Amino acid sequence: MKILIRGAGDLATGIASRLYGAGHTILMTEIGEPLTVRRTVALSRAVYEGRARIEEMEGFLAGDEAEAWKIMERGDVAVMVDPGMNCRGWFRPDVIVDAILAKRNLGTRIDDAPFVVGVGPGFAAGEDCNCVVETKRGHTLGNIIWRGSAIPNTGVPGNVGGYTIERLIRAAADGKIEPCVQIGDYVEKGQTVAFTGGVPVYAQMSGIVRGMLQEGAQVQKNLKIGDIDARTEVSHCHTISDKARAIGGGVLEAVTGFERMKGRFAIVILAAGAGSRFGGDKLGALVKNKPLYMHTLERMKGFGSFPAYVVTGSGEIAEQAEKLGIVPVWNREPELGISRSLNLGLARALGDAPDLEGVLFSVCDQPGMSASTIQQIFNTGARHPGAVVCAGNGSRCGNPVLWDRKYFPELMELSGDRGGRQVMKRHAGSLKIVQADPEELKDIDRREDLS
Repeated sequence: MKILIRGAGDLATGIASRLYGAGHTILMTEIGEPLTVRRTVALSRAVYEGRARIEEMEGFLAGDEAEAWKIMERGDVAVMVDPGMNCRGWFRPDVIVDAILAKRNLGTRIDDAPFVVGVGPGFAAGEDCNCVVETKRGHTLGNIIWRGSAIPNTGVPGNVGGYTIERLIRAAADGKIEPCVQIGDYVEKGQTVAFTGGVPVYAQMSGIVRGMLQEGAQVQKNLKIGDIDARTEVSHCHTISDKARAIGGGVLEAVTGFERMKGRFAIVILAAGAGSRFGGDKLGALVKNKPLYMHTLERMKGFGSFPAYVVTGSGEIAEQAEKLGIVPVWNREPELGISRSLNLGLARALGDAPDLEGVLFSVCDQPGMSASTIQQIFNTGARHPGAVVCAGNGSRCGNPVLWDRKYFPELMELSGDRGGRQVMKRHAGSLKIVQADPEELKDIDRREDLS
């Protein structure tokens, strides 16, 4: 797959190493003057040196699209100065990994690519990315988070060799950095290791200089410009760290899971109900300042690798769906019940992609349903072929529901207003429930449900 990594620092390079080793095509973006402390193990070095070799991987600076493709086609990593990620337009990545590690999201959206991974604090799975990978040292380092965010930044570095904050070398003043030592040198506590803006910077502990910004970089007072490692293993200065490998492993696991399900499923949104119990246009009713149906349509923007359809008789819904890349399927006989919409949607999805392995059916009146829950339904379905996977709470089943293709013939035989629940009852042993918050499962059935 084509993978775009935002950032090319040491942790981003660890991620790139894992993905590159798995055979993916890698493009990385950076700022014009990277401030990577562990630059001997970072492809960001290619920005000012033209190329950088990290273990078995080599990155080259590309000035334009043609040059980037040439680098990637020969099996290397392309690095571009492109903080705005403008290359996304021509690269058309399957996956975006935001590894800038700014402790906040600098503009990445869940619909920037079919699958988006946020690395570290500042991202929320299901909101601005499909998943988050934990970066804090400890028991959960490298974990994939499918709901929620990474542990917030505390400002205190992780413990390495029994040291935390003492490991850091910080700028003493604004200005350009003039290192007095090289990466890999042994230093003593109190030794001058650099000047910033002409002011000396002293080591706070003894050990090996594991990282130091490049000479001439413009820095601000208190910025981290280097670090010291008490373990005194010089080889650690020139190889990808355990932390970077762990984070890279988490990203690779998430990307591999996405690769396994890419193109296997489709989404069908059922939006043709008459709203008789509601007493009017239920799907057009305003919920949190937008029509009820828009909550479902917009929720699906995080699943761009799956073709999406909406079965409706509303011109307004069809028009809004098309703007979001969702294909309208017309139901001119909603009085025949929900099974008619289900049949129409399934037939259209299979007509476009006969080899689909599953279809997720979603109703259009659950404004609280989260993209995180839907993502976990897809994850579960991909791991359990032949299953029926639904959102639920405890043993209670609800919508959405992902049906394996083995159930398609039974679904196509449905009639009336009973939907797929009768098929689900016949195959209770194949049912898997993804636990969701009760608020997610609530649907708008009557006007009083709006309050």
